[in-house]
Amino acid sequence: PPPSRRAPAAVMAESSGCAGSGRGPPCPGAASALRRWEQLRRRAATPWARGLLAVAAGLGLLYAVLRVPVRLRDGLAAVTVFLSTLTPKFYFALTVTSSFISGLIFVFEWWHFRKYGTSFIEQVSVSHLRPLIGGAESSPPAPAAFTAGESETSRQNMPECKVWRNPLNLFRGAEYSRYMWVTGKEPLTYYDMNLSAQDHQTFFTCDTDALRPSDTVMQKAWRERNPQARIKAAYQALELNNDCATAYVLLAEEEATTIVDAEKYFKQALKAGEMIYRKSQNCHSQSPQHEAQLRRDTNVLVYVKRRLAMCARKLGRIREAVKMMRDLMKEFPLLSMLNIHENLLEALLELQAYADVQAVLAKYDDISLPKSAAICYTAALLKARAVSERFSPETASKRGLSTAEINAVEAIHRAVEFNPHVPKYLLEMKSLVLPPEHILKRGDSEAVAYAFFHLQHWKRIEGALNLLHCTWEGTFRMIPYPLEKGHLFYPYPSCTETADRELLPTFHEVSVYPQKELPFFIHFTAGLCSFSAMLALLTHQFPELMVIFAKA
Repeated sequence: PPPSRRAPAAVMAESSGCAGSGRGPPCPGAASALRRWEQLRRRAATPWARGLLAVAAGLGLLYAVLRVPVRLRDGLAAVTVFLSTLTPKFYFALTVTSSFISGLIFVFEWWHFRKYGTSFIEQVSVSHLRPLIGGAESSPPAPAAFTAGESETSRQNMPECKVWRNPLNLFRGAEYSRYMWVTGKEPLTYYDMNLSAQDHQTFFTCDTDALRPSDTVMQKAWRERNPQARIKAAYQALELNNDCATAYVLLAEEEATTIVDAEKYFKQALKAGEMIYRKSQNCHSQSPQHEAQLRRDTNVLVYVKRRLAMCARKLGRIREAVKMMRDLMKEFPLLSMLNIHENLLEALLELQAYADVQAVLAKYDDISLPKSAAICYTAALLKARAVSERFSPETASKRGLSTAEINAVEAIHRAVEFNPHVPKYLLEMKSLVLPPEHILKRGDSEAVAYAFFHLQHWKRIEGALNLLHCTWEGTFRMIPYPLEKGHLFYPYPSCTETADRELLPTFHEVSVYPQKELPFFIHFTAGLCSFSAMLALLTHQFPELMVIFAKA
């Protein structure tokens, strides 16, 4: 039969090391120890034993309470003796040093906030100290993937920081380089030029470039970082093939130092590009490689015609430029993503053909199409033109706004909500720089590009800037804050500042919206620096009094 369950005393006796089988009686020594333990436990459970333990604990606590102040008193006495030996020079040196160090920290914090938009101390504490302490940063939830049945409208409503090619970008050799020669400042950032190099490789190259030696040379030329190396490669391509359109494009963009010289190169590129385009059209259906070649030749032809129209606009032949842009949009209607209509809008405004401008807006200012500052602010300009000449803030406050004035104000509010950076440039509250080759919609880079070309059109209409000045700040009272949702558009994206700092030159002060509050550590270091400087001044002026105060 299985052995019966043994008592705890037996188990303890076996574990004490006594010899014998598990079924035998425990050894006498273990039994007597267990009996003494049981007696002691029963006596400790009596009320008098508990009272004795409480008295002992109270005496220990009383000793600790009486002993700690004695130690603190001894420590304070030692500190007092040390402070009594210090001279006023020591206190002056201490306060000056602390003021200097806190001032350096304040200056560095301010510089870091102005350059990167964050506090350095806060960033270090969040990135490095929090993991050491044991806290974990809450990782943002993974973005949900779009389902197959999700509408396209929801995708368009999502804010994004996509960088776009500037439709009115300047010529590198004839405009950007001339600015650098005069001012000694680089107008383009490396990030912006790198994006342009990627665009050129996407638009002007294809898989069949290996079949033509000149295109192979140009494929390498677009990857070169040195402008002189690119120009040299373009001439090498022309030696291999005198009808290499992309080589003429590169020379027009980078070697030509005037718009007239650039136009000559583009006319040669147009002649070569049209010939290659006709050849590609005849054999594009033969293979996928020929289709890719046709797409590449189409891109080259559209680019050349557009830049020729821009040359005509810059040289004063505006009607010719408008005709070229209209023909280009009619010939290639599917290339609306190139935003040629923005070039057309600017040229029509220069002609003061406001009816034609309204017709273009009616086609492209549609809810299903992506907006831009040019679309929104041009629509606001046309509505402001109808009332700006007779508009007066004093008169409007007395009699109220008319229907036309309400429409104009609402159009301005709509434009400001889309891009809140533009009004400061149009009102000349901020200085302009040359626009970058790429812009961020709703960002400061788009505002610079728009104001650079359209400020003259706002100045031409009497009272338009006055109406803008009186009404644009009212937009921010209608936008919910914080910016979880917009009023007429989706919420303003929070990533514009970082992208704009990459696109705009370092000597330009990037406009930030919404304005960030100064971090806590800037206020703290500023207060600490001011307080320690005041103590240093008082110690220098009243040394004896400050020593008495410190000792007290």
